[in-house]
Amino acid sequence: MNNISLLPPSPKEIGRSIAANVRALRRRRRISQQRLSELSGVSLGSVKRFETSGDISLLSLGKIALALGTEKELLKLFSDIPPESIDEVIRGESQRNHRPLPGKDGRKNHGVREVQDSVSV
Repeated sequence: MNNISLLPPSPKEIGRSIAANVRALRRRRRISQQRLSELSGVSLGSVKRFETSGDISLLSLGKIALALGTEKELLKLFSDIPPESIDEVIRGESQRNHRPLPGKDGRKNHGVREVQDSVSV
């Protein structure tokens, strides 16, 4: 029987998949979990837990990526995602063209300082 799912993967499944990729890369490079821990500054327990369960903090994952020389791949996460609809493209364009106006109250300043009303006695 096939284990094909029409549902998107769960967060746990995503974590396990990333952990499996990291474990495979670590083994391919012949780096022990202990050595990866030393290189990354992530505790050995955290490395082991990550590789078995997929649970890890983003900070620790970043440290592991740096230790394995894969930080560029991690930095690409969520980049270059194509828009899902024309509405998303239009919203993206309008957000890029929107610039907040300077000044506390939203009025353009044109280099003129605000003057407080005060009377010197």
